[in-house]
Amino acid sequence: MASAIANVVTSPVAEADPAEVAQALDQFTRDMTAELKGDALELPSFPDIAMRVRKALSNPEVALDDVVRMVSAEPSLAVRLLQLANSVALNPTGQRITVLRIAIARIGFSLACSATIAFAMSQMRRAEAWQGLERHFRELWEESAHLAAVSHAVAKRVRGVNADQAMLAGMLSAVGKLFVLTRISRFPVLLNSPAHYADLRRAWYPHVSRGILMRWELPADIVAAASDFDGAIQSRWGDADLRDVLFVSRYIGTLPADDPKPDPQVFSTPPFQRLVMDPKLCVGILDASAADIASLRAALVD
Repeated sequence: MASAIANVVTSPVAEADPAEVAQALDQFTRDMTAELKGDALELPSFPDIAMRVRKALSNPEVALDDVVRMVSAEPSLAVRLLQLANSVALNPTGQRITVLRIAIARIGFSLACSATIAFAMSQMRRAEAWQGLERHFRELWEESAHLAAVSHAVAKRVRGVNADQAMLAGMLSAVGKLFVLTRISRFPVLLNSPAHYADLRRAWYPHVSRGILMRWELPADIVAAASDFDGAIQSRWGDADLRDVLFVSRYIGTLPADDPKPDPQVFSTPPFQRLVMDPKLCVGILDASAADIASLRAALVD
């Protein structure tokens, strides 16, 4: 926790009273520390149906028919799942899927969970708790959807990493950031400062994300990747994992698809080394997956 506080850069806010900024930072830190010590971390206005479906999908013993019945009770969620199942990336034949049971069976539970998180975000943004935060919310939603789509494409081309789980981790990477956003919004002097907003989000979201996702009883590797894939930059022994995929995918996602020119230096960093990712493979993923990435992103964002 102390490291999170130490990582916050307290540069002055333009035209803001330094004493007001210092007081806001102190109170924000106190509030976040208290919440993290508790056991009630949860995203405001997260739909109950999404929580029930997500919990069912994480149960390896759940029957497909039970999931279909649950999803059928929420038409908007059913539509989201059908959109994902009919995306170019998951339905390359183009033969349209219109039956929900077939759609869920085709994409599997991990991708169905990604669609559920996307549905939850679509519902949450309309809630009173997020009023006035629409622009920030949209940015985080689009960022996580793009990361999820690129991560799916990258993971499909490396050995030892599940592409569906990579996509889910990418979507879940927004969870902690969204929570921190709601708490920063209580302090306009911090929210209205791009520097403070970015620094506080970067410092606190890994702790918040880990707390929420562990309560959701998600697999440890997904929690680790969604909570702090920046940590993949550290050298370590072992094979590539989801953290490496998300780290590399974030960089690849910033490259223009029509003329990607990756920086040669990034390929010497540990995540790229563990994935055995070279410039040719990097460009090849973008060339081969542009349509897939676009279709997945479109299915995950309204």
